[in-house]
Amino acid sequence: MAANPIERDAIAGPGLIEISARIEAHFGHADRAISALQKLLSMPYSGPLNPQNVPLTSELLSLDPMFDLLRNDPRFKKLVASGAAK
Repeated sequence: MAANPIERDAIAGPGLIEISARIEAHFGHADRAISALQKLLSMPYSGPLNPQNVPLTSELLSLDPMFDLLRNDPRFKKLVASGAAK
């Protein structure tokens, strides 16, 4: 990701962050996954992993099984709750 920062690639950059967050979550790296999710949820983008280009939202976080390992983390709960409050 450092070779292709968001500041230089607003199209692909956020998608790479989403992919990174999913990989980190899969391997149980909560700190890195949640940090990436916080950054991702703070910017508009098109989702890279589905044909409709739907971005990851806090509402989708609550449903996506890729983030099951993070569900008990208070920081993850806060991200999910931030979407419910809108």
